[in-house]
Amino acid sequence: MTRPNTYETLLQNQPAPSLKEHPIKKTILILLSLILIPATSFAATPAELTKPVHQFIDGFNTGDTKSAFAAYAPGVITIVDEFAPHRWSGPHAVQDWAADYDKHATATGVTEGKVTAGDPSRIEVEGTLAYVIMPTVYYYKEHGQPLQEEGQITVVLHLEPTGWKMQGWTWSGVKPHPAK
Repeated sequence: MTRPNTYETLLQNQPAPSLKEHPIKKTILILLSLILIPATSFAATPAELTKPVHQFIDGFNTGDTKSAFAAYAPGVITIVDEFAPHRWSGPHAVQDWAADYDKHATATGVTEGKVTAGDPSRIEVEGTLAYVIMPTVYYYKEHGQPLQEEGQITVVLHLEPTGWKMQGWTWSGVKPHPAK
């Protein structure tokens, strides 16, 4: 005995409608995919990625802490540098680092600190995160003697609504030596 066709069995035996048959569904799918694809899947330029690093360095060089601090993303920041306590982390890490830099400079006779940065030697971008390494030279005077320290800054950036911002950095440099 064969079972009579019910509405459910008829539906089960029908092929699923294609997107061609439902232009509204196709349009919605395209719009959703455009919304869900992050804007960062498009390549960020080196200039866009290094802009906040240069902003921070320029602010440091001129004593413009407001501009320097504005180069950072909101939230937890991590900084690793060569003077104690060597690591700062948290939402006020930048301000804490700046205060400790000033204390260190006063205690060691450091004046006229200036940093220069070259073109990035490495850039990695993954979605809304970026990793950038830039060669640097730190020039300063210690008890009036001109010194310099070649090194590099390694920065982690996050794409914020206003652009790329720093989430952390590490300074690595050679032992300071008389300036050339």
